[in-house]
Amino acid sequence: MTPKIQRFLEQRRPESPFLVVDLDVVTENYVKLRRALPRAEVYYAVKANPALPVLETLVGLGSHFDAASAWEVDQSLEAGGDPARISFGNTIKKRRDIAHAYEKGVRLYAFDSIEELHKLSEEAPGSRVYCRILTTSEGARWPLSRKFGCELEMACDLMKQAADLKLDPHGISFHVGSQQTDPAVWDIAMGRAAMVFSDLRDAGIELRMLNLGGGFPARYRGDDLPPIESFADTIMQSATRYFGNHMPEMIIEPGRSIAAEAGVIGTEIVLISKKNYDDDVRWVYFDVGKFGGLAETMDEAIRYPVATPYDGSDEGPVIIAGPTCDGADILYEKNPYTLPLKLKTGDRVELLSAGAYTSVYASQRFNGFAPMAEFYI
Repeated sequence: MTPKIQRFLEQRRPESPFLVVDLDVVTENYVKLRRALPRAEVYYAVKANPALPVLETLVGLGSHFDAASAWEVDQSLEAGGDPARISFGNTIKKRRDIAHAYEKGVRLYAFDSIEELHKLSEEAPGSRVYCRILTTSEGARWPLSRKFGCELEMACDLMKQAADLKLDPHGISFHVGSQQTDPAVWDIAMGRAAMVFSDLRDAGIELRMLNLGGGFPARYRGDDLPPIESFADTIMQSATRYFGNHMPEMIIEPGRSIAAEAGVIGTEIVLISKKNYDDDVRWVYFDVGKFGGLAETMDEAIRYPVATPYDGSDEGPVIIAGPTCDGADILYEKNPYTLPLKLKTGDRVELLSAGAYTSVYASQRFNGFAPMAEFYI
């Protein structure tokens, strides 16, 4: 909770639920990452928070953008982004969306299959392409393995075919999983990528770019994270070890680490109850839940810190749930949360580190609940 957000809450007291984002923190996080990894160009993952004020702030800082859809391409352009600084990083794209991005000037595309490669050759001729490889997501709170990427042998074959299809075989990408807490996982992935670089060099194809993906973590409840410099040191040591004098251009795709800690969700307690007379555990129901923007509480993967008006007073165990008539709308039951015993229905509480992957996950009107309001200050 920054002083800027605190002042906003005291002066405006918007109706909950809502998200408020401090754009100064977005700036600070971007600058900190650039300083830690000056050799890597930042392609902000628009999907983390695509609000125009966030994107406009990042345009002013010189950021590139990683878009997952034609809409995110357009949103980046509306914010003032340069199409030459946009990567269409989703490996699963409709032909018409590829054609739309190409018509807008985008010339950098991801793929991981032969069918996607053929789409690109026909809808984005001559573009730079990079192949996503499979790698481990161990250590990540929100794994991204299996659905995206291909094995190394296939990646080599696909990049050779990219050249045959008159595309520019530009590089290799991977993703070590979102909210990755172990810097060493990047070392494993970079070693795998280096094998593809070497095999293609032997085949006469000199790749020029390594996309390190996202995964850089934000601070949530119970996290004891190494500083960003630890991640940067591991990455640069690995780059030197695996690539030596053939160092490629490097890009990174942070989203969570840029936007998460900039945001706070304000929510009201709708009900506090118990399931039997002897139960010590209270059920606390917020007016925002899984379907209102807290989808990353699935499997209790992302654990948002909760701030209350009574912090510092006696606490007791709780199960935290959302307001909808859906049995899956339970946020935290297995991971032990405690909240002040003084807490009562109608109190306002805040969920911290909530600026990424929240508002974009909200359903339109599940159970009739409107998406949370958004404020960017």
